Amino acid sequence: MIVNHQRFNKRSHHQSMLSIIIPVFNEREVLPLCLQRLTVISKQLDATIELVFIDDGSCDGSAEYLSKQSIPGVSLRVIRLSRNFGKEAALTAGLDYAKGDAVVILDADLQDPPELIPEMLKQWNQGADVVLMQRSSRAGENWFKRSSAHLFYRLLLRLSRSQIPIDTGDFRLMSRRAVEALKKLPERNRFMKGLFAWVGMPTVVIKYDREPRAAGTSKWDSLGLLQLALEGITSFSTSPLRWAMGVGLLAALAGGTFGLWIAFKAAVLGDPVHGYPSLISVITFIGGIQLVAVGIVGEYVGKTYIESKQRPHYLVQDETETETETDDVTQINARNHVDYHAQTL
Repeated sequence: MIVNHQRFNKRSHHQSMLSIIIPVFNEREVLPLCLQRLTVISKQLDATIELVFIDDGSCDGSAEYLSKQSIPGVSLRVIRLSRNFGKEAALTAGLDYAKGDAVVILDADLQDPPELIPEMLKQWNQGADVVLMQRSSRAGENWFKRSSAHLFYRLLLRLSRSQIPIDTGDFRLMSRRAVEALKKLPERNRFMKGLFAWVGMPTVVIKYDREPRAAGTSKWDSLGLLQLALEGITSFSTSPLRWAMGVGLLAALAGGTFGLWIAFKAAVLGDPVHGYPSLISVITFIGGIQLVAVGIVGEYVGKTYIESKQRPHYLVQDETETETETDDVTQINARNHVDYHAQTL
């Protein structure tokens, strides 16, 4: 269901290319079904289709399996990274290698149904540069994950200066103009949901129901999700630094008030000072605040340190491309190399 629709200038009718970027990390179990559903979708689209699989250091044979597959009339490319760089780097690699006039980002686990791609492409043809897919429900996820995700998106929206849409993952369509704008952003600490929002561009939002995983298990554990949340908050907001300063001021005010109260009781009321319990309590409280504040500052300093190194986002081990013109003619162009000059936007 489309929830907001603006009036855009329709694109001229011509045979366009659609790139579908699919990050892969140990997804061998679900890949046959993923390719099957993409094959069906490719026959429904009035566009040249390019599938760009980014293998992010899989060790279950995912890249080897994909390199042997072909879909009639579809270009199937497998970009294998030299190791696991993380999903954000894999998405960056996909955007760098995608050639399409429009680009769709899709997870291999099929929680985001590829059957929605025709509607996304329709909105792009009508002039939208970005088609956001907003989750109405999240089937197959437990209460804790749904609740934490709900809280995270709303907290990030409140803290960030960019309008990062709530309940919206990486599943989206972007025009070539939006992709080229995104490729100009050079930072190494990449929270892609925030970068997508920062670029802006004319946008349409479509709501959908997220499905359970088609096969396999999620590669995200609670610690990984927490790290991603911290990455998102510290990448797009300096509010934690202000909070640390505010808590420090409140602690100093409370400590000063408490000291005056003790002095008043001793000088005026003649109440003896019971030093040890109160002293230990205050020291523990202030010490805890200081450690938290130092940790928050350290998170931002660490980001600055990583940015200063200017390392590439990823390294490519090899690339395989399968182009099938008809059902019985297959052209395969495989290149095996180590690309130590990977694009850094």
